[in-house]
Amino acid sequence: MKPITQISNAAKKGIRFVLTDIDDTLTHNGRLPALAYESMERLKQADIKVIPITGRPAGWCDHFARMWPIDALVGENGAFYFRYDESSKKMLRSYWKSQSERTIDQEKLTQIKKKVLKLVPGCAVSADQAYRDTDLAIDFCEDVPKLSETKVHEIVKYATEFGAEAVISSIHVNVWFGGYSKLSMACRLLKEVYQLDLDQIKDQVVFIGDSPNDASMFGFFPKTVGVANVLRFKNEMEHHPTWITSKEGGFGFAEMADILL
Repeated sequence: MKPITQISNAAKKGIRFVLTDIDDTLTHNGRLPALAYESMERLKQADIKVIPITGRPAGWCDHFARMWPIDALVGENGAFYFRYDESSKKMLRSYWKSQSERTIDQEKLTQIKKKVLKLVPGCAVSADQAYRDTDLAIDFCEDVPKLSETKVHEIVKYATEFGAEAVISSIHVNVWFGGYSKLSMACRLLKEVYQLDLDQIKDQVVFIGDSPNDASMFGFFPKTVGVANVLRFKNEMEHHPTWITSKEGGFGFAEMADILL
């Protein structure tokens, strides 16, 4: 990982999209800094489309799509993308799985929830679970005292024993059923909304993130950035970002935006 200050003019040329994680990438200590929001505004004004790629729930994503200076977003780790059309005042919602499939998945996730809460003391269902459509989020440090790495991996183990996908973010273990990911839905969004094929996508996108559930994005896109706090997970990720900021969270995002602009 090279310092973001070493990104070349050639690498910056042609970037039309900034794909970004939210928690601990746009936020810092659980809050969205004004500087990070302003950076999204500045990117938008420069005709660079900002698209969050997050594990956060559908209810929150509806708000983000309407209220933030973003062009679209992927939520619940790839379960859907939302895009708000300001001219028609309508929300475009595209899900990876049908409503009936999602209902069946929720029944299975309930069984995982019961087992995890029983066998991993100290964890909890995420406070944002009520606003989720497709997955289960187990909190290991957002609103509960931070669990050990061993306990976090126990949560993953019990979830995968049911045949579920389970990924570790900076605050939750997200659990779901279905062959989708942040990466697969991000590619689908770029193809369906912007008519970009995979070769074009790679040239026009920079992705910025901070944790293991961003690793697939780091591995696919050649132009990737980690905010400084990504170093906490350096040994847990198969793929690493190309560049790294000197600052953490939303301040690192703003650092990157300054350099791109």
